[in-house]
Amino acid sequence: MLRTIVEDAKNAGHDVTTILHHQILELHPPLEAHHEIAVDSPSEAENAIKEATDILDAAYVLAPETSGVLKELVEKIERSNTESLNSTGSAIAKVSDKLFLQQHARKIGLSTPATLEFDVKEGAEKVARTVAEEIGFPSIFKPVDGVGCEAMSMVNDEKQVRMAIAQLSKRAVNHFMVQQPILGTSASVSLISNGTQAMPIALNEQRITLGTPGQGSSYKGGTTPLNHRLKSAAFATARKLVESVPGLKGYVGVDLVLTENEPVVIEVNPRLTTSYVGIRKTVEANLAQTIVDATVRRALPRKEKTKGYAYFEKVETPSPQNRVLQETFCVPEVVSPPFPTPNEMTSALVCTHASTPQAAKKDFSNAEKHLRAMLLSGGRSERRTL
Repeated sequence: MLRTIVEDAKNAGHDVTTILHHQILELHPPLEAHHEIAVDSPSEAENAIKEATDILDAAYVLAPETSGVLKELVEKIERSNTESLNSTGSAIAKVSDKLFLQQHARKIGLSTPATLEFDVKEGAEKVARTVAEEIGFPSIFKPVDGVGCEAMSMVNDEKQVRMAIAQLSKRAVNHFMVQQPILGTSASVSLISNGTQAMPIALNEQRITLGTPGQGSSYKGGTTPLNHRLKSAAFATARKLVESVPGLKGYVGVDLVLTENEPVVIEVNPRLTTSYVGIRKTVEANLAQTIVDATVRRALPRKEKTKGYAYFEKVETPSPQNRVLQETFCVPEVVSPPFPTPNEMTSALVCTHASTPQAAKKDFSNAEKHLRAMLLSGGRSERRTL
């Protein structure tokens, strides 16, 4: 996401400065920002943000909302003279609390899954009994505060409850939610908001794997735009929800499940989401500039026609040596390179764009095979189209 928004901001004519951990910068990532600031710790990052806000016109924070990280960094910018391109700290705090979000969505007349809240200190037997009586199994256990599918699991029976709670406890979760699974298409709506009004710009398919406790759940990627008969209803639901929370501005994502009859609200992401890497390929507008326009000038983008389809997904690969890593920078479909990790495996984010969803998926398959072959061979491999 950082790579793509930097590129878009540069293309819009802005002078771009990034703050990154020195270990990433030492790998010479293909960011191509005008200026790069290396930091080694959270305290250094905070000092760098303070120094940067003394000289920059505007700032955008890319960070998870977990444990208040995004909120705290955004509030540092809000206390400076620099324009914040993010949602306000107070709005981030509200929607980052998934329980509050569910209650708020129901209050304004939107559909949500049946939801229960528990403390991790409550006994597994009590939790299992309550879930069985009020929601039933299978059910979804997840943190009240979290991003992606972190610590989330599908619990099929009372025997798995203890494992699910233990998994949540390892992540230092104090409170967690249990929700009724909703059958339908996992989707998201991406919007641009000026803080009071919002404009939906894309409906995106989400590919999510829900595992039982111990297996792990994950967000794999998506396709945009998603052609679905409930598109208008999804747009209306997401717009109503975002506009009902003052201070949600810039780029905002709303996760939904599209059932046979209606969109069901899952959560709100008050930040750039992975779908951005695909949407920027399918709309004519420069998304970085639309974020600036909405937050600084309060101007919303007009409705635009889309061009083609983007398919994006995380690809698990062998952890590469530095020389091979540099070669992956030149693969046009690789948005986020497979940075080395202490483990044998790592991952890359790959995105393709074509005239149809089927063609975009086929191109993705070819790009994935090319990337894997390059890493396994220790260098360049011949590109083949199937």
